[in-house]
Amino acid sequence: MEPVDTMWLNMDRPNNLMVIDGVFWFDEMLDFERLGPLLQRRILDKYPVFSQRPVAPSIPFGPSHWEDDPDFDLSRHLKRATLRAPGDEQALQRFVESRMSVPFDHDHPMWEVTLIDGYGSGCALLSRFHHCLADGMALAQVVLSLTDGSATADLGEPEAQESSVHHQGGLMGAARSLLDTGAQTVRGGLHAISQLPAELANPSLAKDVLELGWRTGRIADKLLLGQTPPSLFSGEPGIEKRAVWSGPRAVTDVKRVSRPTGATINDVLLAAVSGAINTYARDHGADPVDLITMVPVNVRDFSRPLPRELGNKFALVYLKLPTGVSQPMQRVAECKSRMDSIKASPEALLTFGLNSLIGRIEPHVANSITNFFSDKTIGVTTNVVGPQEERFIAGVPIAGVVSWVPGSGRQTLGVCIFSFAGVVRVGFKVDAATIPDAEKLVHAFDEDMDELLRIAALAR
Repeated sequence: MEPVDTMWLNMDRPNNLMVIDGVFWFDEMLDFERLGPLLQRRILDKYPVFSQRPVAPSIPFGPSHWEDDPDFDLSRHLKRATLRAPGDEQALQRFVESRMSVPFDHDHPMWEVTLIDGYGSGCALLSRFHHCLADGMALAQVVLSLTDGSATADLGEPEAQESSVHHQGGLMGAARSLLDTGAQTVRGGLHAISQLPAELANPSLAKDVLELGWRTGRIADKLLLGQTPPSLFSGEPGIEKRAVWSGPRAVTDVKRVSRPTGATINDVLLAAVSGAINTYARDHGADPVDLITMVPVNVRDFSRPLPRELGNKFALVYLKLPTGVSQPMQRVAECKSRMDSIKASPEALLTFGLNSLIGRIEPHVANSITNFFSDKTIGVTTNVVGPQEERFIAGVPIAGVVSWVPGSGRQTLGVCIFSFAGVVRVGFKVDAATIPDAEKLVHAFDEDMDELLRIAALAR
């Protein structure tokens, strides 16, 4: 097990589990008997970690490792349940919430998939994966490998495609360019340092060293000294979580806002999320302030097939959301400016190295360090861009998908922006004690998007 995967394994808390949850839903029934062979061929046979369990080190400060589960039984991980009447969206929400706080047994592989009958005229499919298995982008690609482009596709190997998950235009769209920028900065600076004795008078090398030191110093200040201010979202999280999501929003509608402003689709959606938090604060009698969230940035090369061992290849960077800004279009401009700054920074490269280092430290000390960094933020905000065409699982068309990100330490609000088949939905995972009326966040998000579209239409 890689050190960074060990870090995620050890970050579990009863009140904040390191589990990535996601739901597909369908207007027709799935054949449960077809799901087992599908999981076996497309996931278990390809990625051994899904039939392995984590093993703690046998010596102090030794590495954790994976071993095959001698009692592996697919039926322990592929389950079936039925929603309570009336089988509507609220019933599905309650079912998801009931599973969110259930920890995995470390004696067996740390994942489960549940077919949920009784959702309207169809069903739903809930997936739960522990973060130690892989990062969210890799897991999204793994889960989407269960899908096909037609109802009559062979259920053996998935249809050949460049990638199930795309990375342009969102938080993860900056991944490779951000990593390359950071790597070039670090490599250039280190090369400059190595040449100092012989090239001390070279102005360009001196500039490289000074720039690296300045940028690294600013990042260190941001990581060590940055702190989100007290707000309605502050507090010690409880065990119970709320899982809510927005209605479908056409990607083409979001583009009507992004194109005139030069912003990305992701910038616009982040602005609407910020607007929802702003509205929620004001409606509860609080003064809105800018709050810090953690943004995952991929450092994996998705032009290559996923490795059999999967693992975590991403970094977390701080993003100050413009939640204290009152004007919708100003929030869009601020999101664009702040995201552009992240894309041009080596912060992701440095924090990825920090995560690897933390994974090598004694768990109690490592947990204190991860709490130190996570407690500076309200949670995690991520963006997944899935296939933009219709997809099928076991011959049944997918009607919708939403996902939720885990939190750590005292984080209380996780946001996942997920676009699929031409529409985007936003999933909010919140601490029930801190934010008991999570539906108001969803309503505020929808209102903010409507306002952005109205403003964009007037500007045409």
